[in-house]
Amino acid sequence: MNPSAVTRHLVVRGLVQGVGYRWSMVQAARRLGVRGWVRNRRDGSVEALAFGSAAAVDALVAWARSGPDGARVDALDAVEAPMPAEPPSDFVQRETV
Repeated sequence: MNPSAVTRHLVVRGLVQGVGYRWSMVQAARRLGVRGWVRNRRDGSVEALAFGSAAAVDALVAWARSGPDGARVDALDAVEAPMPAEPPSDFVQRETV
């Protein structure tokens, strides 16, 4: 495992469902080389786990602060998370929880 890799857990609140936020995050993460997942939550927020180099994960968090056109981000919580035992091989959408 890369010792300079970081993992962050994100929760994004605002108008972030029904505006292509998850699809756009997948595209941004893949462009940046970040691995992990993103999903809607029943409370209207979007949750993600991002794993990769600190610079790439920071860039994804910066993207998440505004998201795609049509989104309105009111709050973003991005906290360090434990390194996954098996790092994900891609960045994917998961089912709503």
